[in-house]
Amino acid sequence: MSKKKYFLLLKMNFYSNQLFHVYNQGNNRQIIFHSDHHYEYFLWKMKAYIFPFADLVAYCLMPTHFHWLIYVRQTLVDRKSFRAHVDYIETMRRKELYGANAKPVENTSTRKAHANAHININESIGVLQMAYTRAINQEKGWTGSLFRKECKAKDGWIDEFVTLRKTNGLIDSRFSSGSDYAFTCFNYIHNNPQKAGLVKEAIEWKYSSAKDYSELGRESICNLDLGRELIDHI
Repeated sequence: MSKKKYFLLLKMNFYSNQLFHVYNQGNNRQIIFHSDHHYEYFLWKMKAYIFPFADLVAYCLMPTHFHWLIYVRQTLVDRKSFRAHVDYIETMRRKELYGANAKPVENTSTRKAHANAHININESIGVLQMAYTRAINQEKGWTGSLFRKECKAKDGWIDEFVTLRKTNGLIDSRFSSGSDYAFTCFNYIHNNPQKAGLVKEAIEWKYSSAKDYSELGRESICNLDLGRELIDHI
């Protein structure tokens, strides 16, 4: 993989046990999700490429951009285990879509995979976006980049480090009762569709975790327990 393709990753500095807001948009603000199938495909890719590193706390996929709130557990994982996880998720996606007619996942290992025994979260997010771009370009007969080259990540929504617990094991005051630190980012992400006039209420948007938090017992790709802890059980 060329250094040029991974330029977008150089501006994303991740740390373990940190909360990050990750976001990107279409190149020249172009639409990146054209159908339900596109949204759903991207969600599968999120499961494949985010979960080995982080818990998803909240997300919102908009026609021209996406937002994630993730809690990074580790920034580096074994590449072989990572590849096995990605292949497993892709197998599940194909089975759900095609049933017994699903094609098996082919070995997509690259020379870089053999040269480096580990993969970091920066590279994984880059691969996610390129995998999605490749699929859409193939479907549409397009070429070129779908996303802006600089995917952005902010730790804890504002420019300072934040962890759920301090080194002494106590809850960080910004996550204590009465603090709106995490909740501000949480709300910002979920309110995007409403602010854009796509829905009347945030929970009406299909491709957002707002609805997951509003319905007890609902299955979600987010770690709802962690999310509720981070936003003070709101």
